[in-house]
Parts: sequence; structure tokens; C-alpha cells
Amino acid sequence: MPPEIPVFGICGHSGSGRTTLIEALLPVLVREGLSVALAGVDGPDKESPARVHEQPGKLGDLARRHDLVLCEGKEGLDCAKVWLLAEGESAPPEEARAVLATLGRDGDRVQTVRGILDEWLPRRWRETPVYGCVLIGGESRRMGTPKHLLPRGERTWVEDIVACLARASERVVIVGAGELPDGLADAARLPDAPGVGGPMAGLLAAMRWAPEASWLVSACDLPKVSADAFNWLLSTRGPGVWATLPKLPGGEGVEPLLAHYAFRARALLEALASEGRFSPSLLAGQAKVISPTPPDRLIGAWENVNTPEDLRGLA
Repeated sequence: MPPEIPVFGICGHSGSGRTTLIEALLPVLVREGLSVALAGVDGPDKESPARVHEQPGKLGDLARRHDLVLCEGKEGLDCAKVWLLAEGESAPPEEARAVLATLGRDGDRVQTVRGILDEWLPRRWRETPVYGCVLIGGESRRMGTPKHLLPRGERTWVEDIVACLARASERVVIVGAGELPDGLADAARLPDAPGVGGPMAGLLAAMRWAPEASWLVSACDLPKVSADAFNWLLSTRGPGVWATLPKLPGGEGVEPLLAHYAFRARALLEALASEGRFSPSLLAGQAKVISPTPPDRLIGAWENVNTPEDLRGLA
């Protein structure tokens, strides 16, 4: 199972108590704020075991809309799992792979599985690939010149941001039209998503291009951005967090253009775009979106520059 798909199996033979355990475990997970999909569980609005096994892509579809997929199955299920012993069994069958624990009928199975998930699920989320995206699609009307090409020492702003992102992510792409400095002649580039306005056009272009990656996103007018700021954003990842849009001290809104978006946030952004609402800040306040305040030492990374006056006042 790919690392970006958090599928966890509750497995065993008939009579082992799989469904009973899932029915008891599910409300515990939901109370803790997790969105959980059930696969391989018979009943209304549930996926059939055969179809899930034959079409593993369906699990990926579920994972894009939920924090966790619980899958009921037997030894052939291809994911991390617990094995529930049925009467007369003393061990899982040899063909059962990735069994994290074998549970008899004695003891509290719900709490045992919850403890396993406490360790397994955050690790699974951290295994999701992290890509970086620099948005350069703005017209820079107030500055009068493309902001991403403004010099900062021996490099341009966009080169500095790409370098910082490269230290915190596996791959960096630049989204939007515009000239690039010679130092980025070989950089990966994407056009803005068609039919989408504002910075969301660049954000959705990136997320559609690599739909299984989490994204660190930066506008091009943040000359004090740092790898430490990106690493702080990554530190806020965890089960149930689909996006981190920081809120600065004294600020009225959130900061969606130096932010982190898990791949699940794409569904939320696509929904906004379909309504013609092209501001990522509209995600603020949704259940899966957090807005922590960055540490004081990093606040400057969110200081944007829009005018020549701002530029002259840049410390």
C-alpha cells in the first residue's frame, strides 16, 4: 500500500469478531476528530470486500476524503493490520503479511488497537511526499516590476524561496507565467489551472499535478521566508489536519500563501473553486484546517512586500 494511503486492516476469519471490533472502535476515533471510512464492511453505503480487493484504487479515493480507512478483511488484505484470533486459532495464517499485533478474545481489543493507531497513523501521515510550490502568477502592479525577480543579495527573491523550499521538501515547482532568472532555467514549471482565479489557480495546478503529495506553498513576495518557517509548517502535520493556514499576532485573517496543504485539502479547494470562490483563505475555520500562530522568531517570514515604499522599508 503506498505510504500516502492510510489503510489499516481489522482482519481475521469468520467468527473472530472483526465487525464487532470495528463498530466499537469507530465512535472512539470519530470522537477524537478523525474522519474514518469503512471498506470491506457489508451493509448500506459500504464498499464490498471483493470490489475493494480487486480495485485498490478505490482505497486511494477513500483516503483522499478521510483521515483513515479501516478495512475489514482476511489474510490477503495488502496493508498493515491486526489479526483477530477466532476460536481454535493460536496464530495468524502464514500468508497474512504486515500483522502488527495478534489479538485474542481476552483483553480490551478497542484500546489495544487505539494504542497501535496512535503510533502508526501519525507515522503514516509523515511518510506522505512533501513538495514545494512557489506562486509567481501575480501582476505586481503596485510594485511596477515582477516581484519574484527583485534582487536579494546575489540572488533574486524567487531563487531564495526555491532554495529554502528545496531544504524542506522533496521537489520544488514554480507555478505561473513570467520570466525566470538564469539560475532557475531548468526548474520545473506549471501553468496556472485554467478557469481558476487568483493564487488558487497556482495552488490547484500543483495539487492536480501531484495529487498524492502534501504541499508547502509560498508566494513570491516574501523576502524573509526561511527553511525554518517551512519546517515549522511541517511540524503541524498530523492526523485530522488537512491544511495549516497560520494566523499572525494582531492579524484579522489567515495566511494561505505561506502555508501547508495536505493532499486531502484539494477536495476542499476544488469545492470552493467550483463555486467561483477563489480565495484559499476561505478554508479557515473548517474542521480540518488549523491556524496556529508561528513562533516569534519566524514571524518575519510572513512579511510580504507589495510597493516600492514597502521595499525601501525592508529591514
